[in-house]
Amino acid sequence: MDQAAVDALVALLDLEVIEVNIFRGRSPDTDRQRVFGGQVAGQALVAAARTVEGMEVHSLHSYFLRPGDPAAPILYEVDRLRDGHSFTTRRVRAIQHGRAIFGLSASFHVPEEGFDHQFSMPEGLPEPETLPDFRTRMAPWKDVLGDWYTRPRAIDTRYCDWQPPDDRTPGPMVENVWFRAAGTLPDDPVLHTCVVTYASDMTVLDTSMRPHGGSGLGDIFMASLDHAMWFHRPFRADDWLLYAQDTPSASGGRGLGRGLMYTRDGALAVSVVQEGLIRPMRGRR
Repeated sequence: MDQAAVDALVALLDLEVIEVNIFRGRSPDTDRQRVFGGQVAGQALVAAARTVEGMEVHSLHSYFLRPGDPAAPILYEVDRLRDGHSFTTRRVRAIQHGRAIFGLSASFHVPEEGFDHQFSMPEGLPEPETLPDFRTRMAPWKDVLGDWYTRPRAIDTRYCDWQPPDDRTPGPMVENVWFRAAGTLPDDPVLHTCVVTYASDMTVLDTSMRPHGGSGLGDIFMASLDHAMWFHRPFRADDWLLYAQDTPSASGGRGLGRGLMYTRDGALAVSVVQEGLIRPMRGRR
């Protein structure tokens, strides 16, 4: 557990109100060369949700337009596209240095009764408590990782079929990962949705390198291009969620990853699709 890191993530998602429909976010004090995509997506969803009452987000669609500067604040401008009785739509632009770095559209829905079915949760997977956490997995490479190894982590990830970075054996086109906030979150459902949005960008693109021997330690340049999510059923981000991921295709320097997030009792909570850039480090960025 790392409650301090979770509290820092909650603070990171707590945007400053600048004006009606305008919010400001910050980045953590790290040595990243660009802002983590999940951070921008999570903060943008916070901005959209702050302009909606009485509805829950059911989907978002977004594009990563430019690398974010971690040393500069991010301005979020919300466009209230539609306010309806059943559905409400928001569009958010994330801006740095006068240019858009990210765009998100989110749709909100009044909860109602309807038909119900879902894909079943994968069977036969190990329980998360039996799997190693990040520091245990990466201990043999802690000297290479440096501060990246020791820094606090707000999201605890446990891989069901983890492949060490020095094992370049091609693997299957699937990746199953348990994850949760590494501490206790407040009860606000919007916050839990935004934390899961933050976490959804952490592993899904890596799955597209599984059939090619993994991504190693920094020898592949990877960047999110677009990201879509659908929220189906209630969940808590501080309870274990299974992220069942696969990769239907990789071509033309891009990889496609998909993921289904299940609660521990088997309810399908969230669906995710992401396309990202994947190329050797020697390639042009």
